[in-house]
Amino acid sequence: MADDLLRRALYEPTEPPLRALPLRVTDLLVALPTPPRLAAHLRAVHDVAAGLLAWLDRDYPTLTVDHDPVLFGAATHDIGKVEHPAELSGPGAAHESAGHQLLLRHGIAENLARFALTHAQWDRDDAGTEELLVSLADKVWKGKRVDDLEQRVVQRLAAAGGQQPWEAFLHLDDALTRIAEDADARLAFQAGYPVAATGGNDRE
Repeated sequence: MADDLLRRALYEPTEPPLRALPLRVTDLLVALPTPPRLAAHLRAVHDVAAGLLAWLDRDYPTLTVDHDPVLFGAATHDIGKVEHPAELSGPGAAHESAGHQLLLRHGIAENLARFALTHAQWDRDDAGTEELLVSLADKVWKGKRVDDLEQRVVQRLAAAGGQQPWEAFLHLDDALTRIAEDADARLAFQAGYPVAATGGNDRE
C-alpha cells in the first residue's frame, strides 16, 4: 500500500497539472524509504520551479540560468527528510546536511546535490541565481512571500533586463501572484498523502 501511495504521489494526474519529476529523481525516491507526502511536496516545488523558469525564458531571456540544476535542486531539496521524517510535519534543519550527503552517496554531483544543503541558505552573500530560484519555488508553492529573498531575485532581474528595481519587482510580483493562485490546490495534493515511509530498497 505504501509503495502504491508513493507511486501515486509521483505520477498521479492532478488539477491543476503538476509536471513529473526528472526520471533520475523518481528512480531514487522509489529506491529510498520515501514518505509519500515528501514525494508530493517535491513534485509540487519542482513544478513551480519549472513554471518560474518558463516565465524567465519569456520575460528575462538575457538572465543566465542553468535550468537543469534548478529543476534537479527543486526536485530533491528536501530529500534529507527521508532520514528525518519528523521534519515533514514539524520544524528542523537536520534534513539539509543529511540530504546533501545522501545525494553524494548515491553518485549525484556536488553541483546538483548542493541544493539540499543551500535551499534554506538563500541569504548567503554568494548564493547563485539557481539557488535563489530553488529557494523561491520552495516558498511560493504554498503562497508564502519572503521580501528579502524576492529582493535578491529582483536585483538579478533588474540587471539582466535593464530595468529599475521597482519595475523588476512589479514583474516578479505579478508572476508570483499567479503562481500563488494555485497554492491551495498544491497544499491539498500534498496533504492527501501520509507521512509514513515506504519500504524502499536503499540499504546504505
